[in-house]
Amino acid sequence: MKLLLAAAVLALPLAGGAVTVVGDGIPAALEGKTGDAARGRAIAASRSQGLCLLCHSGPVPEERFQGNLAPDLAGAGTRWNAAQLRLRLVNPQHFNPDSIMPAYYRSAGFTRVGARWQDRPILDAQQIEDVIAWLMTLRD
Repeated sequence: MKLLLAAAVLALPLAGGAVTVVGDGIPAALEGKTGDAARGRAIAASRSQGLCLLCHSGPVPEERFQGNLAPDLAGAGTRWNAAQLRLRLVNPQHFNPDSIMPAYYRSAGFTRVGARWQDRPILDAQQIEDVIAWLMTLRD
């Protein structure tokens, strides 16, 4: 028996335009970018870019004071595929409407945004793909 997954266009104000969601993921890389795991690790560990370690813990031993509000990033590449991670970074509220995780690739539809960040995503397409590349290396 063949199982067909429905494809839908994600209708959010995204930085790079609409993306296609298939099942529980976004299979195509954002804007056709290829991720770099070393850059992704640096973004995730950064206290001024990704800020991932404010809520998540992960295999970044040089960073103290890691969060415990969200799932540990260790093993992320085993638990999720790249498409699933992409949708989680682009629109975490797809899975949990009450999630406190920001939509890293949205560029509008927010309230009380500082002038510097008006109409800009937290991370651009390249940075999202870099973080995904790093997360995919994290296998149990």
